[in-house]
Amino acid sequence: MAQYEWQRIAHVIEEEIRSGRIPPGGALPSITRLAETHGVADRTIRRALRDLRERGLIETLPHKGSFVVDALPPSAATEGDGAVD
Repeated sequence: MAQYEWQRIAHVIEEEIRSGRIPPGGALPSITRLAETHGVADRTIRRALRDLRERGLIETLPHKGSFVVDALPPSAATEGDGAVD
């Protein structure tokens, strides 16, 4: 199934968060920097960040930037997998 660019970028950022490369409380690069890195328009990055916010992975503070939340929700891959802690 084909993915939109914003979905691919959101997945890349989520992987960086879940792997610890961007730790809880850590700042994401600016929208401009992310757009340059991924070779896309700012609006594509904004859409990816909106998805990450809606899924509870990041929060965005006006005039400050986007940050990883302190307590990450479970990943979609691990929800409902039947694993017992």
